[in-house]
Amino acid sequence: MEKLEKYIDHTNLKAFAVKADIEKLCAEAEENNFASVCVNPYWVPFCAERLSKTDVNVCTVIGFPLGATSTESKAFETKTAVEQGADEVDMVINVGLAKDGEWDALTKDIEAVVLAAKDTCKDTVVKVILETCYLTDEQIVKACECCKKAQADFVKTSTGFGTDGATVHHVEIMKKTVKDELKVKAAGGIRDKETALAMIKAGASRLGTSSGKSIIT
Repeated sequence: MEKLEKYIDHTNLKAFAVKADIEKLCAEAEENNFASVCVNPYWVPFCAERLSKTDVNVCTVIGFPLGATSTESKAFETKTAVEQGADEVDMVINVGLAKDGEWDALTKDIEAVVLAAKDTCKDTVVKVILETCYLTDEQIVKACECCKKAQADFVKTSTGFGTDGATVHHVEIMKKTVKDELKVKAAGGIRDKETALAMIKAGASRLGTSSGKSIIT
């Protein structure tokens, strides 16, 4: 197993986060050698400059937290974020499309973000947030299959703003569906080492959490 710190996207997506909070996030990520910091798009340029001499990536969120913005808006937001220094983007699916079984439309929504990211910088990592708390197991499987068709890099459980976060059950379903074609990110409610290790055992390759420092210490 890779070192635990390299599973962690050190996260602050609070609406009221101020510059000092984001500076603290970056400092902790650098000190603990986390995989990335995950911030709202406004903070991407600041984090990109702050972490430019480190191997900590800058991750941002797209269509966050509801996923119900237009496909065109998501693509534009993605392009702008990558141009400003984002290495990774975590997009929220249009959950209503998944619940309606509009799988072709959902695939196109994801694909637009993937293309916007990769056309701007081919190495950009795209993670797709399913918001699993609102979906049935069958819908989670179908949504994962859409992510495969759209050639995303990761499927991700949650925004952390829904009615529930990551569960071992949902991570297992996602991993079983994507196998080794895509990776799985668990996020939402991961606050201790025991939970983190359970998610990794279930198949997660990345963990989104604001508790990264306490998890590894």
